Amino acid sequence: MVLGGGPNRIGQGIEFDYCCVHAAFALREMGYETIMVNCNPETVSTDYDTSDKLYFEPLTVEDVVSIYQKEKPIGVIVQFGGQTPLNIAEELEKAGVPILGTSVESIDIASDRGRFSQVMKRYGIPMPESGTASTLKEALVIAKRIGYPLMVRPSYVLGGRGMEIVHDEEELRLYVAAAVGVTPDRPILIDRYLQNAIETEADALSDGKEVFIPAVMEHIEYAGVHSGDAACVIPPVSIPEKHIKTIEEYTRRIASDLNVVGVMNIQYAICKDVVYVFEANPRASRTVPLVSKVCGLSMANLATKLMLGKKIKDLKLKNRHIPHYGVKEAVFPFNMFQEVDPVLGPEMKSTGEVLGIAKSFGLAYWKAQEAVTPLPTNGTILITVNENDRPAVEEVAKQFDKLGFKIVATAGTHAFLSSKNIPSTPILKEHEGRPNITDAIKNKEIQLIINTPAGKLSMYGDSYIRKAAIKYKVPYITTLAAALAAAKGIAAYLEGKSDVTPLQEYHASIK
Repeated sequence: MVLGGGPNRIGQGIEFDYCCVHAAFALREMGYETIMVNCNPETVSTDYDTSDKLYFEPLTVEDVVSIYQKEKPIGVIVQFGGQTPLNIAEELEKAGVPILGTSVESIDIASDRGRFSQVMKRYGIPMPESGTASTLKEALVIAKRIGYPLMVRPSYVLGGRGMEIVHDEEELRLYVAAAVGVTPDRPILIDRYLQNAIETEADALSDGKEVFIPAVMEHIEYAGVHSGDAACVIPPVSIPEKHIKTIEEYTRRIASDLNVVGVMNIQYAICKDVVYVFEANPRASRTVPLVSKVCGLSMANLATKLMLGKKIKDLKLKNRHIPHYGVKEAVFPFNMFQEVDPVLGPEMKSTGEVLGIAKSFGLAYWKAQEAVTPLPTNGTILITVNENDRPAVEEVAKQFDKLGFKIVATAGTHAFLSSKNIPSTPILKEHEGRPNITDAIKNKEIQLIINTPAGKLSMYGDSYIRKAAIKYKVPYITTLAAALAAAKGIAAYLEGKSDVTPLQEYHASIK
């Protein structure tokens, strides 16, 4: 019996449906009769020919137990439906339902952030300093010890629901007052927020002892943007080999020590030359379809076989060299909600994703953007960044200047670019008079916007720029890492090497 992800909502990716379908196919291949439990009419897992039997029921303990008592299957697979089936795994086991793959105890250690950080301490694997609090008083004590800014979140959530970056005590008080309703029986977890850290993740297949890692992914946005919203690239483009080896070693150690059977996803951040573990998900992640397509292997299919007793060596899995790049980009619904500030943060906002594959990172990024918001190849670019980002904007501005774009910038950014001998024209902010940024966007005088918000003040101060960009369909970028990737993408496209290649050709070139 395979448990699906339930009705789709923001934060609950369709990627889990992909995993459930491939699990059903793998089971059929192995000669098993399959039962799918899911309640979303929009998905392939609920199609009449995906599994032998479909129960179109909600994913509650009562429903699953009654289906189990009627059908008496060998066991239940909970790893492919996201957080929904994991949250009921413990109660199912208590009711006598056998859970296939990773044990309920291991699922709890990985999902309960407090228990997981204790295990990491024991293994000597670095994690950002953290603490758990169930009252405001406890939260303030932890905040004092760790220092602001903080990342605060409830335990056991998906899609970063209720997760925020808190800059000071006032915000923390507001958060604790509001967070009680998210998961009343679980405490909130408070972490040190790693600023300007590169976030990465690794997906692993494990038989309980041996672990196979098909790929390490690098996020293009810095840590603090939810992994479901961040663009990411496989294989990594800027992570040193020593850190990739560390990530692989930590992934093997965590998967084998937690006795993971099936699939697992672990998220890391690299800050000041140290690899930190953020969290481990003892289930399929949103990245599974992407890793499968880029690396030419079906992770959900292989994980299902591992759960039913096969070993890594039986599946003949070996490390392979991937000669191309895959870039995932998130799709956002902001054009439907024009009053919402489209700044990305730790709570997931995307409603889908696209994948671009090419021989170079730049071109793969260009292809991914082409499916979301196509990047311009010439014209005027607006650059307005907060003070902290000014040193890093120099490289971005140089690249766009080299590509022949005309740069307009707000006062502070213009003064900084002038000091670096990068040509730009000053433009007024909305409160400084007319004609201003909004007028220029309306009049289609700007083809691309690079705008980075800072802290709480500026987040409200320049949201009108981002809202105008959405309203008038101007591509906008809110992180400098993505701006640099965009410059590389435009440069690669202008070199005239954009091609369409069948997926099979990319897979054939993997050695």
